[in-house]
Amino acid sequence: MNRYRFWKWSRRLVLLSWLLPPLATAASLFADENLQIHGFLSQGYTHTSANNWFGDSSNGSWDFRELGLNASYRLTPQLQISGQLLSLTAGEMQDGSLSLDYGLLDYHFANFDNGSIGLRIGRVKTPIGLYNETRDVAFTRPTNFLPQSIYFDKVRNLELSNDGFEIYGDLLTDWGDLLLQGGMGKPVTDENVEYAYLGNDWQGELSADLFFFGRVIYELDGGRIRLSATIADGDLDFEPGPTDPFSNGTTGIQLRVLSFQYNAESWHFTTEYMQEDVISRDLGALQPDGDNTAEGYYLQLVHDLFSDWEIIARYDVSYLNRDDRDGTKQEAGPFGIPAHNMFAKDWTLGLRWDITPAFMVRGEYHWVDGTAWLSSRENNLFQTERHWQMFSLLASYRF
Repeated sequence: MNRYRFWKWSRRLVLLSWLLPPLATAASLFADENLQIHGFLSQGYTHTSANNWFGDSSNGSWDFRELGLNASYRLTPQLQISGQLLSLTAGEMQDGSLSLDYGLLDYHFANFDNGSIGLRIGRVKTPIGLYNETRDVAFTRPTNFLPQSIYFDKVRNLELSNDGFEIYGDLLTDWGDLLLQGGMGKPVTDENVEYAYLGNDWQGELSADLFFFGRVIYELDGGRIRLSATIADGDLDFEPGPTDPFSNGTTGIQLRVLSFQYNAESWHFTTEYMQEDVISRDLGALQPDGDNTAEGYYLQLVHDLFSDWEIIARYDVSYLNRDDRDGTKQEAGPFGIPAHNMFAKDWTLGLRWDITPAFMVRGEYHWVDGTAWLSSRENNLFQTERHWQMFSLLASYRF
């Protein structure tokens, strides 16, 4: 970002910091008890020793920004409507355009002594792992960017939500609580998905078929222990343009995530493990038929230093092909893509300060070996550096 753009956005942020509290006050004054309005604003700065992450980060990038406004209204005791508008700027991958993060009708149609059942219809958040449904709210993320082994920012929209329905239910028992979710819908596809799965933004169109998804969460002692299992399965169809080097074909995706979290009084440990089967069919010689399994996991420890300070350490590992974890087969292949683009091992150390309940700042440093989770939309894969570091600073306000 050049100096002019930096100061332009700085003035906008200052203006918004003055406007948002009055907006929140006005909402509370005029809203009835069935209406809830909330919003958030986050601005990040990223500097990397090499490679690009959310902009020209090797020269310092301010191109990470989240502005969101959400509202919900309870039409009846059983029926609620809710939605969220988001403007996301993330380097070359997101340009700040206004989009609908989610928008749905939620019908809570059955209550029992120890549980309930409901239905959501519309643009529904996709339940993946422990963090996907709240990934856009900085206050609910453990770090500025979620672990890239599980929550792929380079295909954020594909993971985030889908146009369809979800059936959910909970069961409260003496031996723990269960939350079950399952449904189907079409996720959002964009240029970033084409870059990730087809290597470029081609003339043709990549679209999603219906995806099936499900998640079960088990909680013990009010969330002291949390266990989760996630599945998602669907196809991406590609219809090539006149000059595209592909034929009509599909990329099948089968995602599986296992999650574990332990919450003590001041310590919180989280780990998640992911496998993603990527199945290519009928795309042509440039991407022959075949199956490939990506793999990733992370180990994360958070310690509450004081009531308003916390420190976090994480080790995050990604492999684009578990049968070629060091990337040597890929580098020896016909395209000669450097081996380090097939894996990434990220050590992260971060510190968070909740200045007030509504205003938070967080800084973190990453030591990274490999570039698997970098986007080819922002990086030339033949020119990336294997060993690199990243410093990230984020300020966030919510109401």
